[in-house]
Amino acid sequence: MAYVVTEPCFGCKYTDCVVVCPCDCFREGEQMLYIDPEECIDCDACKVECPVDAIFYEEDVPEVWKEFVPLNRELAATCPPIVDRKEPLARRDAQP
Repeated sequence: MAYVVTEPCFGCKYTDCVVVCPCDCFREGEQMLYIDPEECIDCDACKVECPVDAIFYEEDVPEVWKEFVPLNRELAATCPPIVDRKEPLARRDAQP
């Protein structure tokens, strides 16, 4: 089992979680981050740092976001690693 990044990360891509990860398991997609389940050690450090509550233990992912479990596995295999803090994307729900 591993942690999974879910829908609330889409369009914001905060990296608070990335900098506390002891095993560098985060991968950067265009619109969100993903966790490589082969690298994740279930330490819980990232979950508490996520400002949008997008990270869940795989077994605890809400039913509505279950498709993010295989999505993290699939896209973590193709997206580049991210280990440093970056500016987040503009929130998709931000007002102009």
